[in-house]
Amino acid sequence: MLGGLVNGLRPSGEQQRSPQRPVVRGLRISPEFWLDLTALVVAVGATQLSAAVAGPGGTSLIWVVVAVAVTLLSLSASGQYRPRFAVSLLDDTRTILGATAIAALSVAFLRLLFASDPHIATQAARYWLFASAYLIAARGGFKWFVSRSRRLHGAGEPTLIIGAGSVGQLVARRLLDRPEFGMRPILFVDDDPLPVADPVDLPIVGKEGKSLADRIAELVDERGVQHVIIAFSLESHEQQLELLKRWGELGVSVSLVPRLFEAVPDETTLERLGGIPLITVHPVDPRGWQFAVKYAIDRVAALVALIVLSPFMLFAAVGTLLTLGRPVFFRQRRVGIDGHAFDMLKFCTMRPASGPSDPRLEEALEKGLAPGGVEGEDRRTAFGKFLRATSLDELPQLINVLRGDMSLIGPRPERPEFAERFGKEVYRYRERHRVKSGITGWAQVHGLRGKTSIADRVEWDNYYIENWSLWLDFKIILLTILAVFRDRSE
Repeated sequence: MLGGLVNGLRPSGEQQRSPQRPVVRGLRISPEFWLDLTALVVAVGATQLSAAVAGPGGTSLIWVVVAVAVTLLSLSASGQYRPRFAVSLLDDTRTILGATAIAALSVAFLRLLFASDPHIATQAARYWLFASAYLIAARGGFKWFVSRSRRLHGAGEPTLIIGAGSVGQLVARRLLDRPEFGMRPILFVDDDPLPVADPVDLPIVGKEGKSLADRIAELVDERGVQHVIIAFSLESHEQQLELLKRWGELGVSVSLVPRLFEAVPDETTLERLGGIPLITVHPVDPRGWQFAVKYAIDRVAALVALIVLSPFMLFAAVGTLLTLGRPVFFRQRRVGIDGHAFDMLKFCTMRPASGPSDPRLEEALEKGLAPGGVEGEDRRTAFGKFLRATSLDELPQLINVLRGDMSLIGPRPERPEFAERFGKEVYRYRERHRVKSGITGWAQVHGLRGKTSIADRVEWDNYYIENWSLWLDFKIILLTILAVFRDRSE
């Protein structure tokens, strides 16, 4: 359990290492551990101070130490102190709330066994609240600082990618787009890279007659490589296995892109037949009971939302009527679950078109971009711009949800002509139609709105379908609300 607290010290690129000698590693405790420990010390101080002021009295020092230790052990057991890529604060919040609850309940139980203090429950609840609040605040500030620093300064571990084909190029592009992951691609290793459209501007080097492990060891010393990613390449199984066996000697960490990676959901189990690992995947069945529950919740939530938001809808309807006249609702044919078409509703925000369709739309489609936003001449009224900026124009889609045409959360639907085209041109596009389309979705909260890559949007949508949970829907709702306010402020 304590193993997650300690990570190996990675040698810097300036140190010279011999690939033939093992690298001597020191011990380094994760910075998140020190951050959490500091936050817990401050939280305990606030807990004791508030208890002294408001009563009842504070907890004895021994039980405070036990609570802090159990909290840190719970966080360690959940993998919080292992090296990780970027993890959302919402995911960390759920883990923190669980860890502090376990600590508070454990200490309360032990105290009940050995003491008869009538205020045990109150003191446990106070610890849980203060510890959770301070840990979440500390993690949020830390993640914001690290993410901002990496984006501004291009910081990150120098990363080498084995394989310069389509998968390796995709990995490099994603890492370059997301510097908060903490890995900075610097080159590919590939003797015979396959041709790729729009390759990433990184050098590609070969093995130069050496074994893969020896060539990587050479590059570790020459380029200061600290992380190696094995993407798909033409290297033999034996060569890649040799590299994995020697990664400790090289002093670098290694990540692998698995075969069939598109079909590997978050929920997996690892079992062994002797020395042979078996990875069993557990994707969510879009036709199973989970989505039946989701759609039932959608309808109830849509009904409640229509009642609560009715003043805003009345305001939008009256404003639309005064600025554009009738009809108040804009109806557009869209394609939803199983390819069935339906009329999606919005508040009208634009005057009728007076000319032919925008030729630039076809250019955008040829570039792999999805349609959206303002197409052609900007025909929006001033009130229509306000409705779009605040996303109030989307509220009538709650009626679509109540009818059963849509879900609150899911892939955004496209017009029939575009759905037919993308179904032929875009990998896995038709798989989006396994579920009901949504007002918002996993792709949208990651910035894939309007004229953005349809292929990327499909990838995120299919991830959502195969990894669906009520928690994921809750995250998307919160991220959507944040995105609306963020876009409004901009």
